[in-house]
Parts: sequence; structure tokens; C-alpha cells
Amino acid sequence: MTKPQILSTSTRRAPAPGTLIFDACHAGVVLRAVLFVELVSGVVLLFLAGNPAQWLQQLAMLTGGVLPATLAWLLAACSLKRVLQAARMPLQICAGVVLGALAGLLACALLAHVTDGSEPPWLASAASGALLSALLVAALVLRAHARTPAATTARLAELQARIRPHFLFNSLNSAIALVREEPAKAEALLEDLSELFRHALLEQGDSASLAEEVQLARHYLAIEQIRFGERMQLVWKLDERAGSARVPPLLLQPLVENAVKHGVEPSPLAALIEVRTEQRGARVLITITNSLAPRAHALGPAAPGHGIALKNVRARLKLLHDVECDFSAGAQGGRYQVRIALPAS
Repeated sequence: MTKPQILSTSTRRAPAPGTLIFDACHAGVVLRAVLFVELVSGVVLLFLAGNPAQWLQQLAMLTGGVLPATLAWLLAACSLKRVLQAARMPLQICAGVVLGALAGLLACALLAHVTDGSEPPWLASAASGALLSALLVAALVLRAHARTPAATTARLAELQARIRPHFLFNSLNSAIALVREEPAKAEALLEDLSELFRHALLEQGDSASLAEEVQLARHYLAIEQIRFGERMQLVWKLDERAGSARVPPLLLQPLVENAVKHGVEPSPLAALIEVRTEQRGARVLITITNSLAPRAHALGPAAPGHGIALKNVRARLKLLHDVECDFSAGAQGGRYQVRIALPAS
């Protein structure tokens, strides 16, 4: 019997075919590429300039050739995105280096008018472009490798949460209590529980659709709804247009679990959990809000959280969407809210 990937302890795994290791259409990659090339250019010119004024003059002149060439490299890589995504990692790396060499030749051509009549350094420019692009692609390969441990950790945490004794026993006890009086509810509860186990054991990719994550959160909250009854009030405000947004697997479930643990469990009164998704132009907003029990009415002292779920979610969002994603969480006005903003496509 083959071991499920969730039980694997390996943390070094190359991205599978179909994974693009350098997405030049990504704002974070564009920003890093431009800043990296400018930084290298500035450092090299420190050896040639006699004073700060001369350094600034030479840097401005060099930028006139280097910056368009870098943008051309990014544009070419972005245009070839679908082709590169179908290739294996070594071919993607080779393509990046070759495009870098061509970008170096372009920069040399743009700066040919400042060579004082001497032969432009075509070979050195191509080699420099290839080297810079190789360094940039290598950094992005390391970033692609970093996604695997994060995703594996998330799946292990999810499985651990699902088989946590109190959750499992409470769910089974609720099902037993409902078998005779409300068999339909008992069947629905067991179906939700089996769906959670199935999802936890399923091999996950780098991303999932927001609609799939919302459905998983519904399964979890449906089980907890039977446990808490009227004490837990659920509000869903979902924008269907936002359902196609890509998010890390197992994104919402730990967040709604936190909402139940810190908002519903300590409160003897009715507690509210609201899940909202909304598309605004090219951005998708996700907010998860839960009411906080007043200390005077709390069933017991609030258990301090360690913030592990929030840190995990924030790290995986950064790996998937980089600088294009915003994450914030905090309490205000008797409520705790997690807010996520990410690209719609």
C-alpha cells in the first residue's frame, strides 16, 4: 500500500511538471528582478567611479540600457508563461538563462553609443545577462522549494486537528445522539466528518479555488453547529465572482476553527461567526469575523492562543501571492477579524 503524501516527512522535493518556477507576470518577480539588476549595476560601478557624482552619472547612463533589457527579459518570460509551465524545471532554468543572455545583448546594443568608437563588449554583455538571470532564477527555485514544506506542514496540522480526540468524540457522540431521533441529521454530520478526513488525506497542489475552501469550511462549521446549536450563529456573505480566486490549500478551515475556539466556546451567549468574500475589481477580499465573549460572562478564562494558525496562513499566502497579498488580524470593538486581500485571478 502506498503511503499517502501527508505522512511523508520529506521536506525537499522539486516542483512537479506544470509548476512555473519563475512567473515573470508576477508583480513580486518583476520588482525583485529590477531591484536586483540595479543593485548589481550600482555595486559594479563603485569600482569604476572616482566620486559619488561620477557614480550617479554612470549609474543613470547604465540604467538606460540595463532597465529596458531587464523589462524585455520579463516581458519575454511572461509571454512564454504557458510554454514554460509545461516544461520541466531544467528546461525552465535554461530558458531563463538564454533569455538573460539575449537581454544582455540588447543592453549592449542600447549602450553602444557610449563605447567611444570601440567595439561593444557583446560577449561580456551576453555572459553578464546570463549570469544575472541564472542567479535570479536560482533564487526563485529556492522559493518554489519552500512551498512544499509549508504545504506539508499545513496538511499535517489539518490531519492532527481532525483527529483531535475532543473534536472526534464530540462529533461521534452528537451523531449517536441523533441516530434515533433525527437520523437525517446524523447522516449529514457523518458525511461532513468523512469529507473533512477525505480532504485532509487528499494530495494537495500548490493552490485551490476559494470556492473549494469555502465548501470545506462549511463542512467543519456544520459539525460544530450541531454541537453548539443556537449558541453559534453563522452568517455567510459570499460573492460568486470571488470563488475562482486561487488560495493556498486548507486556508479557511483553521481560521474558522479559531473563530469557534475563541469566539463560541468561551461564550454562554449567542456568538456570531461571519464569513464574507467579495471581489472588488482585480482584488478579492476575504474576512472572517467572530464575536468575543465579555469577560464577565465568559464560561472560563480565555485560553491564550499561540498564533500558529495565523502564522501558517500568512506564510503560505506570501509564498503563493508574494507582495500581491495583504493579511491582517486583530480584535476591535468586541470582535476579532481576519482580513485577506489577494489577486482575483
